Amino acid sequence: MPAPALYRATCMNKDDLLVSVKGLVPTPTGCGVFLSNGEKTITIFVDHSVAAAITMFMHGIKKPRPLTHDLIANIFAGLDIRVQKVVVNDLKEDTFFARLYLVQESELGRHVVEVDARPSDSIAIALQQECPIYVAHHVWETAEDMTWALEQAQKEAEQKKEEEDEDDDDEDKETP
Repeated sequence: MPAPALYRATCMNKDDLLVSVKGLVPTPTGCGVFLSNGEKTITIFVDHSVAAAITMFMHGIKKPRPLTHDLIANIFAGLDIRVQKVVVNDLKEDTFFARLYLVQESELGRHVVEVDARPSDSIAIALQQECPIYVAHHVWETAEDMTWALEQAQKEAEQKKEEEDEDDDDEDKETP
C-alpha cells in the first residue's frame, strides 16, 4: 500500500478551473498570492521564503546556488519526472491543500502519481516547471472572492511608483 501522501492518479477532473498568479502582496507574516481565472480571484497566504521563491520564478531570476525548489526540480530531472499540473484541491478551516501530478515515462510505461503538497510549494513548482495551476470547483466556490484586494494592492503600488518617480524627478532638478 502506498504512503499516505502518495496516490496513483487515475483521472482528470473536468471541473477544475485553470488559474494564474496575478500578484503577490506582502503581509506582516508572509505574502498573499493572488490566483485568478479572470472572473474571480482567491488569495493563498504563504511564508516569506516561499513568496521569495515564487517571485524569483515569476521574474526568471537565476540563483547562484540551488534553493529547495531547485533541488526538487533537479531530483525530478534526474528521475525523468515532469510536473503535469498542480491542483488546489481542498479548503478546510481557512487552510488550502494541493496536489502535484507527476508523470514519469520509461520503457516500462507511463506512470502518473498524485502527491500531497502545500499550495505554496505547489505554486512555486508550477511556475518553475511552467505547468498549469488549477483550483477544484468546490474550492473555487467556497473561497472568498478577493478581486477587490488585488485591485486595491495594484492601485496602491501604482500610486507609490508615481510618488517615487516624482521624487526622482525632483532630485534630478535639484542636482546642478
